[in-house]
Amino acid sequence: MLDVFEFRAREGDDGYRIEGMMWTGGDIDRAVIALDAEGAFGEAAESIKIDGYWSHAINPWFNLQLGARHDLRPDPERTYALVGLQGVLPYWIEGEGQLFVSNKGDVHLSATASHDLRVTQRLVVEPKVELDVALQDVPELGIGAGFDKVKLSARARYALARNFAPYIGISWERKLGGSADFARLAGEKSSVVSLLVGLRAWF
Repeated sequence: MLDVFEFRAREGDDGYRIEGMMWTGGDIDRAVIALDAEGAFGEAAESIKIDGYWSHAINPWFNLQLGARHDLRPDPERTYALVGLQGVLPYWIEGEGQLFVSNKGDVHLSATASHDLRVTQRLVVEPKVELDVALQDVPELGIGAGFDKVKLSARARYALARNFAPYIGISWERKLGGSADFARLAGEKSSVVSLLVGLRAWF
């Protein structure tokens, strides 16, 4: 599944984001490999994360995740143990929460929530919120303890076929607390707004 494959128009350098996954298995147990990458054109990627985990259905609504994540970017590279919970919350909100413990001992939390608002049979608007939290400062990665960053986005996609849906949207990202301080010291912006054009596809 290619969930996000998009061009990001923003002040300064235009960028991209890619989110996708592949899996094998059934409804109860699956082996999953997931990719999340983003950056600006003409520069080294800002972030490349590869997850590998076992997903087990603990009831009809939620899946337990156990595995690992390796960050190729940013430098220095990190490897994390991963424990997560993914499923459907009330009002058909799709949610995911994950806990990461790195090989250096730093601990991070991430949470996402999204909901498909069906306008017509083919047109869907998907608002999404993503939040990252760090339990300690990680200066070499520009991460401050506490709330690290928040991302708010909305994408309107139109299904040209059952498994092929181009979309447009908008996103706002902001680094928070100590992470915002690290960004300013590095001469970077702590917040950015992007216009999105992309594709969602599954096979």
